[in-house]
Amino acid sequence: MSDYVNEVMDRVKSRDSDQPEFHQAVAEVAESVALVYDKHPEYRSAMIFERIIEPERVIMFRVPWMDDQGEIHINRGFRIEMNSAIGPYKGGLRFHPSVNLGILKFLAFEQVFKNSLTSLPMGGGKGGSDFDPKGKSDNEVMRFCQSFMSELFRHIGPNTDVPAGDIGVGGREIGYMFGQYKKLRNEFTGVLTGKGLKWGGSLIRPEATGYGSVYMAAEMLASRNETFDAKVCLVSGSGNVAQYTVEKLLQLGAKIVTLSDSSGFIYDEEGLTPEKLDFVMELKNVRRGRIKEYVEKFKNAEYTPVDPALDYNPLWDIKADCAFPSATQNEINEKDAQNLLKNGVYVVSEGANMPTTLDGVNHFLEAGILYAPGKAANAGGVAVSGLEMTQNSMRMPWTREEVDHRLSLIMKNIHKTCVETAERFGTPGNYVNGANIGGFLKVADAMMDQGLV
Repeated sequence: MSDYVNEVMDRVKSRDSDQPEFHQAVAEVAESVALVYDKHPEYRSAMIFERIIEPERVIMFRVPWMDDQGEIHINRGFRIEMNSAIGPYKGGLRFHPSVNLGILKFLAFEQVFKNSLTSLPMGGGKGGSDFDPKGKSDNEVMRFCQSFMSELFRHIGPNTDVPAGDIGVGGREIGYMFGQYKKLRNEFTGVLTGKGLKWGGSLIRPEATGYGSVYMAAEMLASRNETFDAKVCLVSGSGNVAQYTVEKLLQLGAKIVTLSDSSGFIYDEEGLTPEKLDFVMELKNVRRGRIKEYVEKFKNAEYTPVDPALDYNPLWDIKADCAFPSATQNEINEKDAQNLLKNGVYVVSEGANMPTTLDGVNHFLEAGILYAPGKAANAGGVAVSGLEMTQNSMRMPWTREEVDHRLSLIMKNIHKTCVETAERFGTPGNYVNGANIGGFLKVADAMMDQGLV
């Protein structure tokens, strides 16, 4: 790493020594920004990157709630308002036991660049709680969401900060939080995205992240005059992102052979079909079951449980053409990346946030494959959130076709930005540098214009 990158990382690690995910996110972007500073020293003298690293505001609060047995629980709530140079803070809320300050800072930091790439006027933020909605009743989830919003409502608004959903926060949770916000503020505004269609939501929003990652991969394949026709694809996860990644891949003629959850993964050599996907959606979205039930329904599929003793994930050790990590951060380590390359994968489009470790990323870059990092590939979700904000402001819903068309155009533009920016800064074909620098420049210029604030 350059002296500049070392200097930045020493500063970050000394201030936030217990936040490894945040260190990882900053290190990746810092290496790209170093290329910018060679041509634009004015950004360095203005300490632009150092200011982006530091959140504008960190909000942390307690969330007390009562379960169905009358027991009281205390969780911790967060909102990281990272950067508002180009618009209101925008980013999801995550409800998961792993949530802590470092993870949310990494997500908020990534969100700044992701939102910038969409070309929509949105700043970056992220939030959530260490509450686990899994196994809770609807009433328990409602009581938690109402308690959470009873504090968060003070800090958000349609022109200030517009949260959305993330892991553990779907339509049910958004609905409960929106209802509480509306009651406390006595106003109906587009303060949350991912809302129900009958009360301000947008068509295509549930599908957007998965669709977007496939659109990004399609653009990368098109750069080599290829399509998805008959391509074998590995998809991790089985939640919202994975489900709609599979749906769009099926529409484009691909063959999808894997899905997973925290307990293990299924391998279906025959490939998923629309009917099999319907079963997964009912299993995960309605019954909230485990992916291993797939093999009970479809006997030719195989199930492999998670083995904590392994230093790699067998899901990524299957012969294929394309990979769509769509579960969570750091699910592809160095050995997984080597296995993917060994098995013929040459397209990786990240549906999850930072699902590949830095060592894994370096293997992809050295191999010269088509690799789109999450801040570019999974920007479709926040892009349609931005389109939902626009519809709320206009008080006018768009058709499914209109939203999908706009999403497709945004992803095409993100691909174009990545390609052209990477070439401009001397690293042609490097989508990581293209995404990092492309996202950075817009934010940096806005911060320069707005002065030292």
